[in-house]
Amino acid sequence: MKQPFHEAIRQDGLRFGLFVSLNSAIAAEALAPSGFDYVVIDAEHSPLTPAGLHGMLTAFGTAGPEAIVRAASHDTPPIQQYLDLGVRTLIFPNVRDAADARRVVAATRYPPQGHRGVAGTIRASRYGRDKSYLGQANDHIVVLAQIESRAGLANLDEIVATDGVDGIYFGPNDMAADHGDLGQPMAAANVERLTHAIRRVRELGKIAGILCAETQLELYASAGATLFAFASDASLLVKAADELAARHAGRHPGERRHA
Repeated sequence: MKQPFHEAIRQDGLRFGLFVSLNSAIAAEALAPSGFDYVVIDAEHSPLTPAGLHGMLTAFGTAGPEAIVRAASHDTPPIQQYLDLGVRTLIFPNVRDAADARRVVAATRYPPQGHRGVAGTIRASRYGRDKSYLGQANDHIVVLAQIESRAGLANLDEIVATDGVDGIYFGPNDMAADHGDLGQPMAAANVERLTHAIRRVRELGKIAGILCAETQLELYASAGATLFAFASDASLLVKAADELAARHAGRHPGERRHA
């Protein structure tokens, strides 16, 4: 049986994931056996619907990668839908301070720790068949706060210290943009601030993850990051399609190309 993600991420070792933004259950089913430790279904930057999420969660299945959702916002109603559908790990975008952190944690917890609404017949509890779900859910939900701004960086310690925040998932693109380097996530100053922040998260005893270039793996891993993603389903599709088309652009019938 696969080890629960909330336990696995606290152990030594790197874990690799893929962002998913195509909103396609067919693509999810094709990717499920690929061997990723987790996928991040992106509700922030894709047209994700509850029905679409249900299809992808079903496609990834219980034996596939951990299906994380990056929430569209900090609002309670969609967060509740993600959890009721069976999502156990959430990334919350642009957490800027401890108040933001407390808000998103509370939305993921049943009372008295939070204000998640209670429904009996939901996918997360096998439609009411799992009688232990209500009593265990609060302990099994993983909350990753995404820090991607000056404010979030300045308030890093208080965000990490918030009860219920399991770790930080850094967003290099928005971090660079908020520091005046739009479109330059690999700028030296951005890399330096992210490396320092990852080290600080680890010093404070929480896990750190990042979406970055594959060439930056060793750099950020040496700083202490353990959760990595290098691409999305959409970027892999575009890259493969563009490379194939480029290899054959301008060819004429009967023309042979040498590798």
